[in-house]
Amino acid sequence: MLQDIAPKVMDNQYHPGRTPKKDDFVVIYSAKKVLLSESKQLPTVDFADKEWHFDRDDYTYLLSVDGVSFFLIRKSTRPVNESNDYHFESVQKLRGLQPQWLSFAIVTAAHLGWWYKSHRFCGVCGQPLVQDKVERALVCESCGQKIYPEISPGIILAITNGDKILLTKFRTGQERYVLLSGYVEIGETLEDTIRREVSEEVGLSVHNIKYYASQPWGFSHSLLMGFTAELDKDLPIELETDELSKAQWFDRDKLPHDDELSLTWQMIEDFRHHKF
Repeated sequence: MLQDIAPKVMDNQYHPGRTPKKDDFVVIYSAKKVLLSESKQLPTVDFADKEWHFDRDDYTYLLSVDGVSFFLIRKSTRPVNESNDYHFESVQKLRGLQPQWLSFAIVTAAHLGWWYKSHRFCGVCGQPLVQDKVERALVCESCGQKIYPEISPGIILAITNGDKILLTKFRTGQERYVLLSGYVEIGETLEDTIRREVSEEVGLSVHNIKYYASQPWGFSHSLLMGFTAELDKDLPIELETDELSKAQWFDRDKLPHDDELSLTWQMIEDFRHHKF
């Protein structure tokens, strides 16, 4: 999966005092896009300093991979315009970026970049937020409100019926087949979410729900948790068409193929190879 970058190791601990080195990477985030070169590389601190003349206070440390740090340009008022060499690219287009460790790092950095950019002012009193000195949080010095990074919990569900598995397609967006999925509502257990989503999306019910694996998914600011479940009764699918365009049972030996590094496709491949 996308986060499987061994032998490289990501360090996402909070280090507010870390200063940028010239070979570290710079994340310039705007409207769900990241500034990348033609070869899909982030600018280095050395390049950014020469090109845009940022101050050291403009840099906010995000994370590092094997000692190479990623910094967000958060406070600068200097405009960063696209050029012949650098363009803003949608974060969604980073799924197939190589090497894989860089894709995972940029997507995770973009998740944090989105959080910082969308939480500049206190939602209680409207005053500016500042970085906490101890933990990764934003604090209002006026009313004391503290805000932590937003991570939306969601489920991915592989529903099986003997040697068949249920795949779906979204009504809009990507064309590939996926497993049933949905976000957790306030007051729900993960099992409650699974039962609700199955009922709402395809009009079915399931039993024998088992946890499978999880994946951080910065593309949607989420933590996805995968489960398997068995179909209760072999009834016709009642498709909810607001979100889905198709739901179809596939035999184990007739599944479509995809090289997506997602939890969904890891689970589909595992079903193909009789791992559950």
